[in-house]
Amino acid sequence: MKNSRNLLLTILGLSFLGFADATFLAIKHYTGAPIPCSFLDGCDTVTSSIYSTVAGIPVALLGSLFYLAVFVLVLFYLQEQRKWVVNTLWFLSLLAFIASLVFVYLQGFVIGSWCQYCLVSALTSTLIFVLATVFARRVSTKSFVA
Repeated sequence: MKNSRNLLLTILGLSFLGFADATFLAIKHYTGAPIPCSFLDGCDTVTSSIYSTVAGIPVALLGSLFYLAVFVLVLFYLQEQRKWVVNTLWFLSLLAFIASLVFVYLQGFVIGSWCQYCLVSALTSTLIFVLATVFARRVSTKSFVA
C-alpha cells in the first residue's frame, strides 16, 4: 500500500498549499488590503464581487476550512485507517470540486476577470478530488475497521 500512502502524502501537501492560498485571501478580505496579482489583473475584482461571499462568509474562509479539514482527515487516516475518513475525504473533495467549477465559471463568464489565487485553489481542490477518488477506489476492497 506504499502507493496509497504516497497518494495521501500528496493530498496532504496539496491541502497545505490550498490552506495557505485560501487563508491569504481570507486575511486580505478581512483586512481590506489589496491583493497583488502578478500575471492576472482581476484579483481584486473577483474577490470583491458579490460572489466572493456565501451567506456573509468569505468563500476564501470556506476554502481555508475545507483544506484544513482535508489535512486533518489525512493525518487521522494515516493513524487510524477508518473507512468513514475515506468516505468523508472523498465527499468533501467532491463538494469542493463542484464549487471550484462554479467559481471558475463565474470568473470567466459572469465577472469577466480572473484571480490567480482563486485559480490555484481551483486547481488544488481539483487535484485533491482526483487523488481522493483514486485513493478511495484503491482501498475500497480493503477491510476496514468501522
